Amino acid sequence: MSRPALWASKVTALIQGGNTQAALAQIKVAPSVKDVEQLRTQLENAALLKRYPVLDSATQDQITALKGSRLHRAP
Repeated sequence: MSRPALWASKVTALIQGGNTQAALAQIKVAPSVKDVEQLRTQLENAALLKRYPVLDSATQDQITALKGSRLHRAP
């Protein structure tokens, strides 16, 4: 059983509330690739990636950065 996407839900709520700057800051310190991918899924389902292209590029950049060998975070 997978854990609920608490981080992704909180960031999605920030975006829906209109606080995209706070959401961008949270994306930059994302805990894991899995969390960012869950966030992207939620944003796609809510059609927010098309509305905010900066979030689309920020999430893609963060996934790339977290997959890099230098930036893996300890659990």
